[in-house]
Amino acid sequence: MKELKVLLAASEASPFAKTGGLADVAGSLPAALSKLGVDCRLIIPKYKSVYNMRPNTSKVGEFSVNLAGNVYLGEVEEAKIPKTQASVYFIKNDRFFFRDELYQVKGRDYDDNASRFIFFSRAVLEVMKIIQFKPDIIFANDWQTGLIPAYLKSPLYSDDVFYHGIKTVFSIHNLAYQGIFWHLDMPLTGLGWDYFTPEKIEFYGKINLLKAGIVFADQITTVSPTYAREIQTQEMGCGLEGLLAERSNDLVGIVNGIDYETWNPENDKLIQKTYNSGKSAAGKAKNKLSLLEMFGLPIDDRPLIGIVSRLDEQKGIDLLHNALSEIMGQQVKLVILGKGKPEYEEFLAAAAAKHPDKLGVRIEFNEKIAHQIQAGADIFLMPSKVEPCGLNQLYALRYGTIPVVRKTGGLSDTIIDFDPADGSGNGFVFEEYNPLSMIRAIKRVCETYRAPKLWKKLVNNAMEADFSWNSSAQKYKELFEKVRS
Repeated sequence: MKELKVLLAASEASPFAKTGGLADVAGSLPAALSKLGVDCRLIIPKYKSVYNMRPNTSKVGEFSVNLAGNVYLGEVEEAKIPKTQASVYFIKNDRFFFRDELYQVKGRDYDDNASRFIFFSRAVLEVMKIIQFKPDIIFANDWQTGLIPAYLKSPLYSDDVFYHGIKTVFSIHNLAYQGIFWHLDMPLTGLGWDYFTPEKIEFYGKINLLKAGIVFADQITTVSPTYAREIQTQEMGCGLEGLLAERSNDLVGIVNGIDYETWNPENDKLIQKTYNSGKSAAGKAKNKLSLLEMFGLPIDDRPLIGIVSRLDEQKGIDLLHNALSEIMGQQVKLVILGKGKPEYEEFLAAAAAKHPDKLGVRIEFNEKIAHQIQAGADIFLMPSKVEPCGLNQLYALRYGTIPVVRKTGGLSDTIIDFDPADGSGNGFVFEEYNPLSMIRAIKRVCETYRAPKLWKKLVNNAMEADFSWNSSAQKYKELFEKVRS
């Protein structure tokens, strides 16, 4: 069979630029597919963070994009994704991408985000000729690349024989973020006003770039089977449930894998003491001690709960807000790492000052501390209101840190409620989205923590679970081959 060629287009990818789970997928999947014999290459913008990393790049060529009569020049550079032979291409335009943050500053979206990512979508298609790579599949991800499927089926590119036969798979990582802009940005797209209709990219009088991807892609994916079903409902469809239901035959959910080299307690250089499943108790005890000292919490054997999260309602932080007094009344300690809405940042900082012996808070995103929480905490709490896939619960399993999650999205597909009667399960799950349900789940996990034999069995179950990219990458390969044919 002819070698499968895939170009993965994304607005972020680890380790170059990251705000969420998309970056982890985009940074890991190309290497995983390469191991399966797929020629998979990555293309992302060249942000300020990429400059700061100083990857070994080589300039491949130059191009231009016309946005509503204004011509913007760009360059394409090539490098390798670290620790792999997979190629990454950087789209360079400092006017659009040389900024401290990827999409917003101080909680406010950049005013020119439409221009920035329309430019990027056009650039992806333009530079394929420059790098002399015609993929079978363009794997476009989230609203920032939503116009790519539309462009390929528009006269802008469909009249060029180079683009004939290229298929698109469009992935939704979080339906809540749709790339909605006012209708006067329509000329930036280069598409005619005949595309500004409810059947195409118009959405309540505005343009919707995520909708463009859903309408025009040959195949749609999202990051878990449960989330694929949820987004077809009025409750979680964010206004696009009807369209997604219409395309349900072309919509499939594939659970994300995680990078088992980066997230590996046996050789993780970011944690205090490495360990494996056979020596998890001793290893986690040393990491727990280090974590307690870092957060200035007293040293004792009370169960330690960890949270690494964006601080907003989607992640269930409102539940935590309403339940924190009750949690602080339990025989537990809690450490929290994250940034988000100012009101939650202020609340948690005040709560940490009020409960200095039970609660430690860091208002930041810090990769090293995230690893240390996974290794040092006993329990990992994810009370998400919406969680398309979730990666932190998978990291927690890998480190023998027991997840407590709400039954939604990918959390439903990856965490099985522990049954002390037969020893099955790898975490604790609660269904209702309310503080009482979450507190009951926390009490259940704490009861199990105080039963050493049960706890050891539970930790073993967690660490034996396999959520590496092996299985997920194989599913993507099979899907891409099906679309190509």
